[in-house]
Amino acid sequence: MLNAATELTYPQDDERLLIARVVKGDRAAAHALYQRHAGRVYRLAYRLAGDAETAADLTQDVFIRAFKELGKFRGESAFGTWLHRVAVTTCLNGLRKVRRLRAREVSLAAAEGIAHHSGAVSPEVRDAVAAAIDALPESLRVVLVMYSLEGYSHAEIGEALGIAEGTSRSRVFEARAKLRARLALHLEDRQ
Repeated sequence: MLNAATELTYPQDDERLLIARVVKGDRAAAHALYQRHAGRVYRLAYRLAGDAETAADLTQDVFIRAFKELGKFRGESAFGTWLHRVAVTTCLNGLRKVRRLRAREVSLAAAEGIAHHSGAVSPEVRDAVAAAIDALPESLRVVLVMYSLEGYSHAEIGEALGIAEGTSRSRVFEARAKLRARLALHLEDRQ
């Protein structure tokens, strides 16, 4: 967590100044840059990995790699976009190395709590949706997560992944079609 002096120092600074300070070895600037982006990186890692522990590890890996390569950031795109590209690459490579199964286990007590709080979706449907997303091919899953869950625009996704904006749109369309097909039985049960 930032101390009061750091919080007062960095909010007015733009990101380029923070980046320059980090490159020169300023740990407080590195911490400030981390604080600005860690939440979004963690959410992406969690959605790709499926569990909090792996997501936390991947988030740390992303920032270690990003800080090592920060001198290569040319500023041609927003820092957040560049960092997101590093995050996607690092997470996917990390998940390939670990080769963990993406099963999301929920205890019965937790599932009952979720059902009571949400009221709209049963734990079975929630698990089916998670399994259906996990079963998507990586190229479709990443774009779907970025667009539908993280709120990135197709232009941002295209820039982050090095694909055309239209490719991003078609992958989201294809991912949703595959999810509808896979979840058809669950959707019929709810009608």
